[in-house]
Amino acid sequence: MRSPTIWLLALGLALATPAAYAACPPDGQTLDSLKQLKSLNFRTSDANDQKKLAMGLLDCLGDADPFLREDIAAPALTAWLRAGAFDADTLRAMREALHVHLEEDDPQGFGKPGAAAMLAEIARTDRIKPWMTAEEREAMIQEACDYMKSVSDYRGFVDKEGWRAGVANAADWMLQLALNPAIDKAQADRLLAALATQIVPDAATAYTAGEPGHFARPVLYLAQHGFYTQKDWDVWFGKLIERIGDPALAYNDSRWLARRHDLMSFLLSLYIDADQSTDPNIHFLKPSVVDAVKKMP
Repeated sequence: MRSPTIWLLALGLALATPAAYAACPPDGQTLDSLKQLKSLNFRTSDANDQKKLAMGLLDCLGDADPFLREDIAAPALTAWLRAGAFDADTLRAMREALHVHLEEDDPQGFGKPGAAAMLAEIARTDRIKPWMTAEEREAMIQEACDYMKSVSDYRGFVDKEGWRAGVANAADWMLQLALNPAIDKAQADRLLAALATQIVPDAATAYTAGEPGHFARPVLYLAQHGFYTQKDWDVWFGKLIERIGDPALAYNDSRWLARRHDLMSFLLSLYIDADQSTDPNIHFLKPSVVDAVKKMP
């Protein structure tokens, strides 16, 4: 839920640092000053300056330079968020700015995955110390589901360009939402449905950058809530198997093979984690996973 007050707050923080959303490095910063910040493990002495810099660094999450993106912006913002550096108003302003980035054109393909990765960290702050209203949390869950289903750029790591990892970052965002004890079954249902669209994607891309493991983690922690019976899980896994495609194409179609590869990789990741877990609700997944593997074509 995005009230005019929140939009005005985001705008006010942006205007407090001229052209903060216009470029990376942010206004008032240089590559050298950001390198110096990194050398100090992103420690800052002024809370207001830190807030302004954080808002400016959100643009760097979509920069084409992997150093600015992956060595400066992402770790700085993550460190500050995990240290509890920002109040709820600032967190809302950051969330709204990241939402805007998810809606923008992203011709190079870095901006939306970068926004999703940081929205995972925003979601984590609410899990650790709740600050969102139920309506805000509901809106974020829907936003995460919509983004997951929308990803069509499946590039993970590209030499000299660095990481995009759109579906993996979306899964990490869903992980933080799945871990939140405040979610209900209807919200869990939507998260599982969105995950299913990319666990076995229509695009039939063969995942090579660890994506199945990222998908497994939110499923494990959705299971931890105890919302689902074994029959529920059997049905869900059965629908994943159906997504592989027409059985007549078995082992004679590259797209069919890619989908089978993706699902088997996911099931094996899920099995290992469920097998090793001491949580009874997570361990409860294991028979359904084994049954799904046995039913794989």
